[in-house]
This record gives sequence, C-alpha cells and structure tokens, in this order.
Amino acid sequence: MRTTIGIDVAAPAGKVFALARDVSGWPALLPHYRKVTIHSRNGDRVVATMAATRPLGPVGVPVSWRSECWSDDRDAADLRLRFVHLAGATRGMDVTWHIRPTRTGSRVTIQHEFSRPLPLLGADLLPRLIDRLFVRAIAGRTLATFKALAEADGEGPSKAGAATPAKVA
Repeated sequence: MRTTIGIDVAAPAGKVFALARDVSGWPALLPHYRKVTIHSRNGDRVVATMAATRPLGPVGVPVSWRSECWSDDRDAADLRLRFVHLAGATRGMDVTWHIRPTRTGSRVTIQHEFSRPLPLLGADLLPRLIDRLFVRAIAGRTLATFKALAEADGEGPSKAGAATPAKVA
C-alpha cells in the first residue's frame, strides 16, 4: 500500500530541507516528537529510535519506531529524505520525503510504502489501520510544523496550513 501526504510551503526548498534533514534535532522543533535516540552513524546515514505522540482527544498515544535515515541533495529539483523503518509496528515501511521547488516556494510530499499481511485478514488491513490511526496524524503535524518554521522569518506567510489529505494507492 502506498500513501502520500503533502503541503505547500512559502519558503525555498533548500530551507525546508535544511530544517528537516537532521532528525536528531526534531524533538526541539516538533512538539509532538518526544525523543530521537541516535544508535549509529555512518556518514549521512543514521539509525535512530524516534518517539512521538499521536494526538487523540485530550490525551496522546505514545508511539515509537526505529529507522535508518539519510538525506539526498544530489538533485536540487527533488531534495529527498529517506527513512526505512527497522522496528516497531511500522517495521518494513519505506518513507520518502520529496522537497521540490515551486513558483511560490516549495511542495513537500511524504510517500509511505507499507505492506504487512495479517493471517486471514488480508494484506492491506494492518497498513490501512496504521496509516489512518497514526501515520497521517503524525506526518500531517510534522509537515504543518516544518511549514510554519520555514515560513516564520518573513520569506512567506507565517500561517501554518493543514497538510493535504493522504492519497492511498
């Protein structure tokens, strides 16, 4: 199953990329991220446990996963952040951020690819539940917060818009 969520940002793609590429700093930037623990580094690649809170009414649900993360800035027309989930409920998920320049700033999309069959229930049930209950909520808040941060210094409007709905393929 593949889903995509995205947002337009009134700031240059390079600025958004610079803000988002260092996952170790995410807890200082993103209020819903509780902690990121770096387990190993190999050049630009890190293996990290990421802990966030999924909002749910007046309380939040803590979630965590381990990912190998790296960035790719070889193509200025498509800056990328990559995450391969190694552990947690999303083990096996492949995530690609695309940060692309537009006439008015940039477009940031996050593509999630995930498949884990449940015996007797089918291949898409678990990925659909995880996407609807956790991935959209966390990724949407992440995009909205990076949008607000990138636009905050006057290079664009400072209103943080909601991320566009996820598309499921």
